[in-house]
Amino acid sequence: MLVKKQVDIDAARTAAGHVCRVHESLVDFLRPGVSLPEVDAHVAQTLRKLDSTSAFLRYRASGYPPFPSHSCLSPNDVVVHGTHLISNEPLVEGDLLAVDIGVLHKGWIGDAAWTYALGSVSDEDQRLLTVGRQSLQEGLDAIALGRPLLDWARAVQDCVETRAGMGLVRGLGGHGYGRTLHGPPFVSNVVPTTPGEWPDAFKTWEPGMLVAVEPMLNLGGADIVSDPGGWPIRTRDGSRSAHYEADVLVTGDGIEVLTADMFDLPDVVGA
Repeated sequence: MLVKKQVDIDAARTAAGHVCRVHESLVDFLRPGVSLPEVDAHVAQTLRKLDSTSAFLRYRASGYPPFPSHSCLSPNDVVVHGTHLISNEPLVEGDLLAVDIGVLHKGWIGDAAWTYALGSVSDEDQRLLTVGRQSLQEGLDAIALGRPLLDWARAVQDCVETRAGMGLVRGLGGHGYGRTLHGPPFVSNVVPTTPGEWPDAFKTWEPGMLVAVEPMLNLGGADIVSDPGGWPIRTRDGSRSAHYEADVLVTGDGIEVLTADMFDLPDVVGA
């Protein structure tokens, strides 16, 4: 879907802005001692205040049970799709928590993620967070009208793998969105190495495209595994992971990052 009407553009901006507001509220809420169920309850309450609902709750994907949480809560070695059911134990000093917020507001979606360190952060984890934010920014800087989606992957992969030597997750990536949570095109974070691996790679960026782009990177290897229940996806080697995601509208002048406010979010919360 290409978003062309001003009323639709404004609606997409509003939904994305609500994602930013939820993340801003988490900066004051997250700290060592809170549990994943408490975080998810906070997200649900904040969404209600914004006259919005979760775009994730009860979401169905092929082969998976309905998603049980209002937000995706992915601590430490969980890459994405973590739920509030992972653990009832309080989070502790030094934990990493990636929070992915999906907003449904008046028929339009907002979808963006950020990774936080609770209380304090080790030098190694700080480097992971720094490279994650940097890869998102460099990928955004590479998006240009008429150029292929492949440019995004080249920039992200160069940042994460070539220069930082970290693992960049394969098989998961960004996506189109709008009135639905997921749609074409698929936006891989890695350059394809075999024919047909990424059919959308040479699709070009054009005005009206609404995409959520999202690097997922690990301190260790790139391999991932799914929990038996399906939803949480973890690093195979148990290394820590980070997830950053932004909503982008491609315009005739370039791009508008609808969740740009999230770049002001801190790395460490609850210190």
